[in-house]
Amino acid sequence: MARWEVHLLRIAINAWFLDQPDTGSGQYLHGLLRAMPEVTADDDLLLVVPYQKPHLEIPGLRAEVWSFPVRTTRPGVRQLGKVSFEQVLFPRACRRWGADVAHVPYWGSPLWSAVPTVVTIHDLIPVLLPAYRGNMGVRLYTWLVKHSARRAVAIVTDSLASQRDIETHLKPPLPPIHCIYLAAGEAFGPEPHPEDDAIRQLYDLPERYVLYLAGHDVRKNVAGLLRAFAIVAQADSQVMLVVGGKLPTRNRLPLVNPQPLVQELDLIDRVRFIGWVEEAHKPALYRGAACAVFPSRYEGFGLPVLEALACGTPLVTSNASSLPEIVGDAGFAIDPDDECGLAGAILSCLVDESLATELRHRGPQQAAKFNWARAAQETLAVYRKVARCAS
Repeated sequence: MARWEVHLLRIAINAWFLDQPDTGSGQYLHGLLRAMPEVTADDDLLLVVPYQKPHLEIPGLRAEVWSFPVRTTRPGVRQLGKVSFEQVLFPRACRRWGADVAHVPYWGSPLWSAVPTVVTIHDLIPVLLPAYRGNMGVRLYTWLVKHSARRAVAIVTDSLASQRDIETHLKPPLPPIHCIYLAAGEAFGPEPHPEDDAIRQLYDLPERYVLYLAGHDVRKNVAGLLRAFAIVAQADSQVMLVVGGKLPTRNRLPLVNPQPLVQELDLIDRVRFIGWVEEAHKPALYRGAACAVFPSRYEGFGLPVLEALACGTPLVTSNASSLPEIVGDAGFAIDPDDECGLAGAILSCLVDESLATELRHRGPQQAAKFNWARAAQETLAVYRKVARCAS
């Protein structure tokens, strides 16, 4: 009897982002792997990594790890090493191990593989947004992964918005596309923890603050947030804006340093930059915020939105790309270019206590609709379908 008929698979996963759990692709990989023990039964799992000693602490996960170290010191060398890993080393490992199905959990699948391959495309940022197209090397890489995605047996993506983008902007023929939503980590919840106050003190947070906790690239629309907060600051003399994330040292698209705009808007005493925030500290910051804001112009999923909702933080986000799918009716979804609208939504969260209470109640209910165990189960169903079709 063939292996797939008894529901057992040999699954090989490209684990390039295993040691980068703070990145979007790393969070996705770790979320799936943590949920795998609940859904994979006796399936065999192989993680293929580009470094000698990967740090792997996932309770219950049974997996072989094969290491193919590549040079990652200088940016140019790193990119060549990454391409070599994706196009040569990973498919070779899949074939040698005898995988039934391979999964590349980010946009970087091999152009050719003897093993049927599933690729996850989180978004089409370098295709849709000119500021992210980069130099010739980046554009060549984008060309490569666009063509390799069409050679995959299945595509997984994070939202219906991303699925529409893929169908519209990647030339057919395309393999079947499966929308599988991500989820917030278990640490993100509304119940206060004993260490919350100490964590907030560590970042020297004010008593009453609006929180932005994401990156500083141009699509995140931090400039729009600052101009909206300038309106808020005129109406509320006490609240401060707390901005997390490592600041760029200079403006070079797609990165933008927001500090000059803070000075221009005369907000130096009302905006506090707290720098990089440890992943384990984020829930405490969300739980202490009067409001969280995420006015991005484009997201394949928008995990910070779900994390804020899970913590019961009143939320103002944008109505762009995937974000309305995530927030539902549990927060505000405003045109990212409507700075007065953003300011009005923030002020509503600050001054209308009954509204804030309602949003604190709705947020965790909305976030509960997104579950890593379900995501892993649906991903495994894609693996099984791919393996059956290949047999």
